[in-house]
Amino acid sequence: MRYCINCCIHLLPNDLHRQCFRCRGPNHNNQKCPVCKGENKIPLYTDSKQMKLLAVLEVRTDHSESWNGFFCLRKGKLCSLIFGLIIMTLVMASYILTGAKHGLLLIPSPFHYGAFTSNPSLMDNESLSDMKDHYQPSKMNISYVKDYPSIKLIIDTITSKIEFVTRQRPDLEELRKQEPHMFSVIPNKFLPNSKNPCWYEEYRGNTTTDPYATNSYALYSKRFRTIFDYLRKVFWNHLYHYKDKHYRLRCLPHFYIIGQPKCGTTDLYDRLRLHPDVRFSAIKEPHWWTRKRFGIIRLRDGFHDRYPVEDYLDLFDLAAHQIQGVLQSEAAQEHGKMNNIIIGEASASTMWDNNAWIFFYDNSTEGEPPFLIQDFIHSFQPNAKLIIMLRDPVERLYSDYLYFASANKSVEDFHEKVAESLQLFENCMLDYSLRACVYNNTLNNAMPVRLQVGLYVVYLLDWLTVFDKDQILVLRLEDHASNVKYTMHMVFQFLDLGPLSEKQEALITKSPASNTRRPEDRSLGPMLPTTKAILRDFYKPFNTKLAQVLFDDAFLWKRT
Repeated sequence: MRYCINCCIHLLPNDLHRQCFRCRGPNHNNQKCPVCKGENKIPLYTDSKQMKLLAVLEVRTDHSESWNGFFCLRKGKLCSLIFGLIIMTLVMASYILTGAKHGLLLIPSPFHYGAFTSNPSLMDNESLSDMKDHYQPSKMNISYVKDYPSIKLIIDTITSKIEFVTRQRPDLEELRKQEPHMFSVIPNKFLPNSKNPCWYEEYRGNTTTDPYATNSYALYSKRFRTIFDYLRKVFWNHLYHYKDKHYRLRCLPHFYIIGQPKCGTTDLYDRLRLHPDVRFSAIKEPHWWTRKRFGIIRLRDGFHDRYPVEDYLDLFDLAAHQIQGVLQSEAAQEHGKMNNIIIGEASASTMWDNNAWIFFYDNSTEGEPPFLIQDFIHSFQPNAKLIIMLRDPVERLYSDYLYFASANKSVEDFHEKVAESLQLFENCMLDYSLRACVYNNTLNNAMPVRLQVGLYVVYLLDWLTVFDKDQILVLRLEDHASNVKYTMHMVFQFLDLGPLSEKQEALITKSPASNTRRPEDRSLGPMLPTTKAILRDFYKPFNTKLAQVLFDDAFLWKRT
């Protein structure tokens, strides 16, 4: 098979290829023409046939001949080129259509992501997943928009809508209607010789009955099962026998550490546990009042079976056994002597998390919850003591982000999430009251960071509607970190705990801090200065009100 050296045209056996200009030009020499003469050529075999190698290697610049070469391309290459162009066209079309769908091609304001529904009935009927989608912010990325004046306008709008309005307390009968089982289990009178609200409850099971067989804490969490295995072994040894009946001692906590998360509650809990007269629930954070009694493990997972109040009371059986032992021994020696052991519970969600109300209680016309956690606690324990540990809300939010964010953590990502959350909060404040927005489950789950947890004064004022001020001790983490001994003495005095030996006090006050920031989170460094300035402006009116309520300017957090 022969080819023209100049234009790569396939030649027939008898074809002299006279149409080729270079082969049959005016200076043509048959002896030198590679086609006519065929001398001194290096053959190249392709598909078992000869091909002139120089026909492939020679580069020509003649314009007319380049078109001939183009049409000689293999069909595969041409098809690949066309296919690539089609794919590129489809990708561009998809991008344009998707952008239009999400409002990216034409959007009136870069700082308004989504709308907050003004229809409370819509929120009542939405499922968890539907509501999350409803409040999903748009896909526009503003993580690198450090435009302080623009975001400041959002904060100014929020500030202009802030009103601290006293809520109306529900009466006891309304609470009974909402939680009849709880009121049937917990009595309204307790043993007189115990600081804790304790009472005897008849146990109707037999020796083969597992008293914790249906406890939800034991069923749903493997790490609690060892605790309940021990309780099963000692259960029958601590029953009180009277007139052929068996009774078990039931207790509620004497005090609650109610908040806030990432404010040092774990450290306070660990130190208080070391006091000889303090006992806690079998697990640190039962979250029963705020979540488990509604069947909430994590809101994003939906609802499970509700944890009955008996499951919560089981968590205090270890402490109840010790109290019962003290009561019985002292009763035999000196009747009526007060038992000094006190029980505590330390769920950091108790102060602020009322997100479940909308799914279980009738909605009010203004979108505010008709019942709060503190209403029920007060109905059973009007003399309960409450401890709150707070810190600078700006730093609390950053610590909260570092602790709970799962991946791609960075100061830029934190800035973006703060901006998105502020916009969602602003949208709510345009239609609802401050309290309605703070306790709104849909909004709180839509915000990428938990801005609302740092609005301390909103929660504190609602707790003060049912509890007296002298029943609540408010501490600052900054003071606790700088002088542990001083803050622990304040706690001991508040709880009426007896004096400690020097050795006991040293054990409590000199133990290392608990739940400190992880090393990998420390490497990210502080938040961006712009982010800090934005958050300081947002929290300022709330901190100002908090300092006024507590008569302490330290809660302005000006120096942090």
